[in-house]
Amino acid sequence: MTRYLVGIDNGSQSSKVTVFDERGGVVAEGRVPLRPNHTPEPGVVEHPDDDLWDSIAAACRLAMAAFPGDPSDIVGVGLCTIRFCRAVLRADGSLAQPVMSWMDARVGGPFVAEHDDVAYVTTSSGYVTHRLTGAFRDTAANYQGSWPIDTDTWRWADDPARYAATGLDRSQLFELVDPGAVLGTVTADAAAATGLPEGLPVVATANDKAVEALGCGLLDPSTLLVSLGTYIAGMSVGERNITSATDFWTNFGSEPGRWLYESGGIRRGMWTVSWFRDLLGPGAVAAAGDERVEDVLNREAAQVPPGSDGLLTVLDWLAPTDAPFRKGSMLGFDGRQGRAHVYRSILEGIAMTMRNRADAMGTELGTCYERVVVSGGGSSSDLMMQVMADVFQRPTIRVVGDSAAGRGAAICAAVATGVHPSFDAAAAAMVVERDRFAPDPEHAAVYDALRAVHADVTAHTDAVYRRTAAIVG
Repeated sequence: MTRYLVGIDNGSQSSKVTVFDERGGVVAEGRVPLRPNHTPEPGVVEHPDDDLWDSIAAACRLAMAAFPGDPSDIVGVGLCTIRFCRAVLRADGSLAQPVMSWMDARVGGPFVAEHDDVAYVTTSSGYVTHRLTGAFRDTAANYQGSWPIDTDTWRWADDPARYAATGLDRSQLFELVDPGAVLGTVTADAAAATGLPEGLPVVATANDKAVEALGCGLLDPSTLLVSLGTYIAGMSVGERNITSATDFWTNFGSEPGRWLYESGGIRRGMWTVSWFRDLLGPGAVAAAGDERVEDVLNREAAQVPPGSDGLLTVLDWLAPTDAPFRKGSMLGFDGRQGRAHVYRSILEGIAMTMRNRADAMGTELGTCYERVVVSGGGSSSDLMMQVMADVFQRPTIRVVGDSAAGRGAAICAAVATGVHPSFDAAAAAMVVERDRFAPDPEHAAVYDALRAVHADVTAHTDAVYRRTAAIVG
């Protein structure tokens, strides 16, 4: 009998639910977009109404409707949600106010009760766990930011000063469990809302980046993962809780006792690619015919030489918090460049930025990365994969499937339910390499020289952008 596992991936833009077989094959899927954030005033960014739960429940119904097998053969569901969100609950577990997005300024500071009926303060995964199981339990590995958690023990801190600093009382916090532990089982009400079988074990995972890393098979410190999303990050794993790093930060991993190291990243990373595509307008869509505009751009840009005939793109389309005056730059136009050059230059800017930031993290960790796994929507581009291989000068790998966080959640469920005996065994069985790209030595030499120039651009443009910001903002 084949056993099946469900992975819930509640991301920044949609909720995705995937049914996997025990070898990692995708059997059924459901995806429901999130509604636009509610931003009634500066600093307030909320998920409207009960949108997180509603989207997850709807995506579950779609996946279960598409599942061709016997629901009784589904043995567990892993739950992964967006990190840094905050849910404020009444005593019965219902929302006292809308869930705060990770972009909400309130989640970065001490909790301040805005209503008289607040009983619990938790993450989005804690809230959804309660909706699914009725339990007030949550994964320890999703408590990043302003929480009184001991990052060495993965449990609530004993120091009263930690609670005072975060504005929280111990009685307001959920019970913590490790990734790969059972949080509870699907209730009758949740089964009716989602289509998931009643009594199905719901399994703890971690924060979304760590679960994505697990779903890409990131268990070896010599492997680097580059996640090409709205926020682009470089990640590796290890067994040390490093709290004093300067070129990366340490996050809980998806396996108990393992930490995820995250390099500096690119805000509005792959968003910049979409921005340029949309900037081309209806004419480009019409010219593409039956093709996607991205496919046309990838094909055209593959004919452009490495270095885009001298065009450099620096991806500060969303300024870093320590340099709010900074802007994105495209430098080096001389009349040779067309849209394919601009597109390729954006991809090259992403790759060169992440190579420099990953190198800084690897140096501080004392790690030399031997291979690069690339995930996220940008990994579907063969050109992007080749540029990454040439810039990093390492074999660059894609894995099968496009929902790495969903697969990571299913891996946690596989461990909890005994489908596989360990995280290593589950990842080996369920994460399958799709293809790999070898670096081109000639292209790599060009990028090696360009990286130093690219890294130096902001030292020259910062003064310009300080002046323009003073005039036009």
